[in-house]
Amino acid sequence: MKKRIGFDLWRDEHGGSLFELGVMLPTFALMLLGAVDFGRAYYSAIAVAGAAHAAAAYGSQNPTDTTGIKNAALDDAPYGSTLTVSTPTYGCECADGSSYSASCSTTPSSCPSSLNVVYRVNVTVKGTYTTLFPWPGVPSSLTFTSTASMRSAGS
Repeated sequence: MKKRIGFDLWRDEHGGSLFELGVMLPTFALMLLGAVDFGRAYYSAIAVAGAAHAAAAYGSQNPTDTTGIKNAALDDAPYGSTLTVSTPTYGCECADGSSYSASCSTTPSSCPSSLNVVYRVNVTVKGTYTTLFPWPGVPSSLTFTSTASMRSAGS
């Protein structure tokens, strides 16, 4: 019986694994790139939150040193981060948190006389993240914002 060579090539399974690898390898590479990009974005968001917290912690000890508060946020950021720190604000509030005054020149009037007045420092930090790859439906640049407030002993 004579074999028909042309039709046997269609039924032959040699090279099937190579074809499957060729189809799946780009898919896995794309998934890996997406996971790396998502991880970098998540790390950037955590870095922005950490910088805001560091600035508020410094501000709780030095509430009037706005330049030092900004520098504390920038110093806490990882190397190469693009952070912007808005002007930190501080005010006074009742120790129980019931009333707040944006200026410490006047203490909150509704504080009971038995409560002390404490400083509260507010810091807002923004960081910009740029994706490695232009993903469909996702902006190529993301801005993360974090605000931190911290209290300290009053004046």
